[in-house]
Amino acid sequence: MTVPPFKRIFDILASLLLLVLLFPVFLLVSALVLLFHGWPLVFTQQRPGYMGKPFQIIKFRTMRDTRDGQGNLLPDSARLTPLGRALRSLSLDELPELFNVLRGEMSLVGPRPLLMQYLERYSPEQARRHYVLPGITGWAQVNGRNAITWDEKFQLDVWYVDHWSFWLDIKILLLTAWKVIRREGISQPGHATAQEFMGNSKES
Repeated sequence: MTVPPFKRIFDILASLLLLVLLFPVFLLVSALVLLFHGWPLVFTQQRPGYMGKPFQIIKFRTMRDTRDGQGNLLPDSARLTPLGRALRSLSLDELPELFNVLRGEMSLVGPRPLLMQYLERYSPEQARRHYVLPGITGWAQVNGRNAITWDEKFQLDVWYVDHWSFWLDIKILLLTAWKVIRREGISQPGHATAQEFMGNSKES
């Protein structure tokens, strides 16, 4: 899929506007993360971008680096703090991804960037989700987010790739605001976000 240049122009202009408007929120969240989680303020992780090319996603930290007696990190659900839950429920942890958008690594709207190890687990059809830039929000996020199955998510992602339009992006952004207000589909029961995708023959 070839995305028209105005999608990129819209991403830049909208991201700059959001950074200006939300600057007080950035300051408040930064102060809270520093107070409750310590330094660093942000979490970075390599994720697959357009055509699977790796980039470093930026998010506010929502977990502590708590480890067991052998030095291994505890499960996400055990490290997620009350502040982290609040940030995730309001999607405020995603705000630093606006810098990923400005750098051209992400778009405001597109399939969410998942984990690098998932690349080899996708079917050829599911891998088509990487034919566009990953997004801060997407069609799957406004149609269930983490409350739906992996297969349903990937079907929605591929549908977006095949049906993209500027007006669809606007619709998704408006629906995202509504979903954030209602705090829907934030996590699967028993998981900090969602169960790991183990592949099509292993998904439970």
